[in-house]
Amino acid sequence: MRTPNTVSSTRTWFITGAGRGLGRAFTLAALERGDRVAAAARTVKRQDFDDRYGDRLLVLPLDVTDRDAVFAAVGTAVEHFGRLDIVVNNAGTLYSGMIEEFTEAQARAQLEVNFFGAMWVCQAVLPHLRAQGCGHIVQISSIGALGGFPSTGMYSASKFALEGMSEALAMEAAPFGVKVSIVQAGGYWTDLYTSMTTASPAPEYAPLRAELERQWAEGSIDSEPRLAAEALLKLVDSADPPLRLLLGSMVYDLAFDISRRRMETWAAWEQVSRDAEHAVPAPGNAG
Repeated sequence: MRTPNTVSSTRTWFITGAGRGLGRAFTLAALERGDRVAAAARTVKRQDFDDRYGDRLLVLPLDVTDRDAVFAAVGTAVEHFGRLDIVVNNAGTLYSGMIEEFTEAQARAQLEVNFFGAMWVCQAVLPHLRAQGCGHIVQISSIGALGGFPSTGMYSASKFALEGMSEALAMEAAPFGVKVSIVQAGGYWTDLYTSMTTASPAPEYAPLRAELERQWAEGSIDSEPRLAAEALLKLVDSADPPLRLLLGSMVYDLAFDISRRRMETWAAWEQVSRDAEHAVPAPGNAG
């Protein structure tokens, strides 16, 4: 990986979920280095940011679950700035609960923001990036995409879906000079947990819930969003950015641990896997 020490020209960002948490940190980091940002969020306001950024900052109220609104916002950003260079799909929500506890509306709502919202943004920006012959789409994923965990299964489902879509997108967009990166982030001091929606608890899961609460009570030390923003700048400055980037020591170690355990299981069941495949002619084509 080669990371330039300086950026040769001003770039234009489109960042969703820019009003708070990681999105706000990303927005400020880009502006502080002299770049231009279209900051999109459901409740974002111009007065949330310093006046000194002037016309380098375009604030766009946006609900990413509204596909038409997403296309309109991207069109406004391109009209205002003339181009887009870096697109950060950061908007996200967290729904907490055991899988059995979710209502249909809650399950769909989790996917609407975390998966479909990002997909709509990708669809909206790709024609512009393709026409330019360059661009970088960054998908903000999570530790929740490394594996499913009790009480965050629907959140993991949304991030697994995002990553599967993004892997295909990376290969589809590459011929046009467009890069795609997935950022698997750990814990940061944002309001993701304080603003989460909780499914109605079923009494059958009380023992598991108590055990989870005991584990959480032991303490979780999260990091400042500024550190994630610094890592994002290094990612987009790279001449050869990776498809995946882990943020945080805990996520890094967990990724390797989960991968090792999966490989051990695959190896233990290798013969069963291989015995399940034996190529034969298509039905009806036998001579």
